[in-house]
Parts: sequence; structure tokens; C-alpha cells
Amino acid sequence: MTEQTTVHDQQAALAAAWQPDGPRIAVLLPCYTEEAAIGLVVRDFRAALPQARIYVYDNASSDRTGEVAAEAGAQVVREPLHGKGNVVRRMFADVDADIYVLADGDATYEAAAAPGLIETLCREQLDMVNAARFSTNEAAYRRGHAFGNTLFTKLVSLLFGERFNDILSGYRVFSRRFVKSFPAVAQGFEIETELTVHALELRMPVSEVTTAYRERPEGSESKLSTFRDGFRILRTIVRLTKDERPLAFFSAIGALLAVGSVILAFPLFVTYFDTGLVPRLPTAVLVCGLMILAFLSLACGLILDSVAHGRREMKRLHYLRLPAAPPIASLVVAARPREKRALPPLSHSA
Repeated sequence: MTEQTTVHDQQAALAAAWQPDGPRIAVLLPCYTEEAAIGLVVRDFRAALPQARIYVYDNASSDRTGEVAAEAGAQVVREPLHGKGNVVRRMFADVDADIYVLADGDATYEAAAAPGLIETLCREQLDMVNAARFSTNEAAYRRGHAFGNTLFTKLVSLLFGERFNDILSGYRVFSRRFVKSFPAVAQGFEIETELTVHALELRMPVSEVTTAYRERPEGSESKLSTFRDGFRILRTIVRLTKDERPLAFFSAIGALLAVGSVILAFPLFVTYFDTGLVPRLPTAVLVCGLMILAFLSLACGLILDSVAHGRREMKRLHYLRLPAAPPIASLVVAARPREKRALPPLSHSA
């Protein structure tokens, strides 16, 4: 009862504090064939954030997703390029706001948690609040997806830093400076990995809040393929490691090549010390080639590390040119009438 009251208080405070010239909140809902769920999602977010504008981007759905969203009161935009990454890139380019709420249109995320996420973003002056999913319903959060999420979260934490427990959550709140500095490249569900690494690489102030994760409503089907999209996410992590951590990436490749060269060279050295001959000349050539490639890989890593450092500085400077999230005082204010001050008496000249 207390938690429900707190959510209602946050909603009421946000609604009371909103003014036409106040901070603009945009709810972004990428959708693909979600006729069964999108109407409920739009209504839930309208109830939770009555001052927000709700945008539904219809990703060439084969049903009435766009019509149902429009009837529920959302502004509908159609994006013909398939893939969640393509839709998010279009959303971030088109929509202009101060605070962005990104969620899926499948009714699995808790819209009532949005005011609390926004309050956290503004109170702590963050650039992203990640809504970590929590569910005890296996039908809502399948074991394969949960295992893959845990595996990829550990991998990203190892490579880029441990600050999140759910890097694949589709429910997040962003500041304007995050959205307008994010160079979206991904095309599909790997977009969440890019969002996470972008925040980690620029060392943005971020936080994570646990929220409920529900089962899809009847008639709504998941478009996430466990193995196909899992391999795409893994490929994205490898690509981001190469782009953002080139020294570590190419040093690892160089180390593998060097170890292979040493393993192949060991019997050659034993034979040479025993007989003074090198009977396996092709193997000796291969050993030399592998060692040369190992040092070339290390050199590439050193050069690209300098390039990546320069790119990171440029991205940071562009990020700093954008405004931060509005302070909490501009969103949540005490509802009290302003004091009327008496005007000073008019002075009359003699």
C-alpha cells in the first residue's frame, strides 16, 4: 500500500509541477506487430506521465498497431527499416525533449515506475537510469533469455566496467545530452548493448533501478530469437571492443599468434639442438610468419588506441555541449500559492 501511494504521489507531483514552458518529457515506444498490447501501453504511460508526449514508431507492422496506438492518443510515426536499432536511431533523431523514456510496446514493462525513474534521473543529475528487470514468472522471462542476459552482462562488465546488472533491458530513462550524443549504429536488438557501452565509455553518471517485468498479454508474441539475436549481440560486443578497446583487442590476438608460434617452434629448437638441422622448413616459415603477425597486431593496437582516445575526447566534448537533465526542483515543487507583495505607494511630486 505504501509503495502504491508513493507512485501516485510521484505522478501527482510531476503533473502538478509541469508547465507549458517546463521540461519536456517524451515517451518513446518502438513497435512491431503489437496490436494486442500497444493500446494498453499507451494508456498506462498516459496515466503515469500525463504531461508527457507519447510517440509510437511503427516498424512496418503487419497488423493495426499504428491505428490502435493513434486511437489511444499516441503520435504515430512509421519507420520502414526493420530492426529495433533502426527505430531507436530514428526516434533519437526526430524527437526533441529534455527527458526521454524508452520502453517496448509489448506491455511487459511497468509504466507506473516511470515517475520514479525520472525523479532518480533529475535528483541525482544522471544521464541514464536503467530499469533492471525482475520477474518470478518463467513465461515472462524465459530461462534462455535470462541466461544469455547474465552471460552478456558479465562479459560487458569485464570489458567495459561493472555498473549494470541488466544490460539488455529495453526500459530506460535518458537525459537530452545522452540521446543527442549517442551515435546509434546497431540495427536490431543489439541496440541495448550499444546504449550501455556508450554510457560506460564516456563515464556518464548512471544508475539502475529494479522494476517488475510482466508476461505479454494474450495475442502478443516475442520477436526475439534466442540464438540469432544472441549471436548478433555477441558480434556487437566484439565490434565495440575492437572500436573502443583496440589495444586490448589486438594485443589478445597478438598473444594468441605468439603462443601458437612458440608452440610450433619448440620441437624445431629441440631438433636443431640435437642434430644442428632444421628438417621441417615449412613449419619454420610458419613460425616466423605467426610471430611477425603477432608483432603487427600489437603495433595496430597501439596505433588504433591513440585514434580511439582522440575519438573518445571528441565524443566527450560534444556531450558536454548539450544540456544536462533538469534539476529535480524544476519537476517536483511544493504546491503552494505565491505570496502577494504589496506595491510601494506612488510618490507624488509637490
